[in-house]
Amino acid sequence: MKTKLLIVALMAAAATALQADTPIQLSLTPEIALYPKTTTVGGLSLNIWGENPQTSLNLGFVNGSTGSSGGLSIGIVNYAESYEGVQWGAINISTENFLGWQHGFVNVAEGTFNGFQLAFVNVGENTTGFQLGAINYAQELHGLQIGFLNLAMNNAVFAELPDKLAPAFPIVNWSF
Repeated sequence: MKTKLLIVALMAAAATALQADTPIQLSLTPEIALYPKTTTVGGLSLNIWGENPQTSLNLGFVNGSTGSSGGLSIGIVNYAESYEGVQWGAINISTENFLGWQHGFVNVAEGTFNGFQLAFVNVGENTTGFQLGAINYAQELHGLQIGFLNLAMNNAVFAELPDKLAPAFPIVNWSF
């Protein structure tokens, strides 16, 4: 399934690249790259460490996306400001808004998150959607958590933490 999804994503990126003003970005660091880090990439980014606004397929060790970006980012570390799409990596971070799917070992969504987080540890500030992992945390949850430890701070069960240990939801938690 993942192979088929990757092939479809590569084909979509290739089609987009043919129409984009910046069809490809090669980056060693944000400062050592084909195009400046302020250039929006609309095709394929291959990075050791890249940091461009993008609407493309981002492959590399460290994939950064600034401004309003989207697409598919596959790497060890993926970070973005506002992002719509998919982040697959060991560590995935969004700092403002995220719409889509984060898949990794640790997912962190500061700001607004709408979508699906799948990782060992999922952290969300304003989370709407589904968190699946060993440890799930949401400052404000509008959705469902499934995992070993699930914390939704807007859930009334946790209102007395840390003064009093409230009954937690070790398998499933929700708040709508």
